[in-house]
Amino acid sequence: MYTTCMFCKRALGSNQVLESFPVGRRLAFDAAKGRLWVVCRSCERWNLSPLEERWEAVEDCERLFRGTRVRTSSENIGLAKHREGLELVRIGKPLRPEFAAWRYGDQFGRRRNRMILLGSVAGLAATGGIVAGGMLIGFIGGFSALEVTGWVYSFHRTRARIRFRTSDGRLRRLRRSDILGTTRIEPADDEVGFRLQLHTDTRVAGYEEWLEGDDARRALRAIIPAYNVMGGRKDVVGKAVSEIESAGHPHRFLLDVVGRQGACDRNGVPGFVNRMPRSTKLALEMALHEEDERRALEGELWRLEQAWKEAEEIAAIADNLLVPEGADAFVARHRDGQG
Repeated sequence: MYTTCMFCKRALGSNQVLESFPVGRRLAFDAAKGRLWVVCRSCERWNLSPLEERWEAVEDCERLFRGTRVRTSSENIGLAKHREGLELVRIGKPLRPEFAAWRYGDQFGRRRNRMILLGSVAGLAATGGIVAGGMLIGFIGGFSALEVTGWVYSFHRTRARIRFRTSDGRLRRLRRSDILGTTRIEPADDEVGFRLQLHTDTRVAGYEEWLEGDDARRALRAIIPAYNVMGGRKDVVGKAVSEIESAGHPHRFLLDVVGRQGACDRNGVPGFVNRMPRSTKLALEMALHEEDERRALEGELWRLEQAWKEAEEIAAIADNLLVPEGADAFVARHRDGQG
């Protein structure tokens, strides 16, 4: 088993995921043809592995690829990133897309537990102030604890915790009080599919701003965690996952939510994020995160496909050197039931 690139002679690295083939940090494989390459991260060339080292490793790669949820595919190429850092490039017909549901349960659960813990600490501080010492000291301590808790909450609401940068390069800073109850989304005729309404200064009546295109996507991605600061119970997270899976794809879910005529204010105007069910708000955050990962992965697919075509030509020549003449025709006849 070689450990250096055949082209640039640099180390190919190693992985702790595939026991059958612990070489490389990016592996490309074609299960139908039984081919396995190690992609050099220095020169980006594809190193074809020897025949005797491929078969078990190709099967393991296919199994890992199917079990990895962070993935995207084009017509011929699929790219997945294993949680241990190994990258897998799959050649062949793309698999049915699956939503990375399992990654979000712990994340939203930790948020909920953290907020419960903070609330419990504040409550214990207030109770302790009332119980400890005499009645007068207790009332003073309890009042102080409650006052501090109120200050903390007010600071949390007014602090500029939401930040995103628009396409003109300007860094936007918003407070939770700027967006809670005022952010609204509606359909748009562009690639993103929606535009976003912000009230960036709640002190001025009617002061609003519409963001479109990538600016709307960036803004919503930054804002939606403020609505989900309490996280969610396991059943609520499960319902959020079901909403996305019912739509069939995170982006289709986004478009479906935007197109609904619900989440209305008192005047019947639809699209207000704070009026949406908690599960839908959690699902929005999940879907936006999935879209970001998909876009990042798809940026690599075109380059990988060009490299695969070149590597495939070399692999076909190398493999056929060991096969008797006429073997391909023999296999084709028997595969079609003609032999």
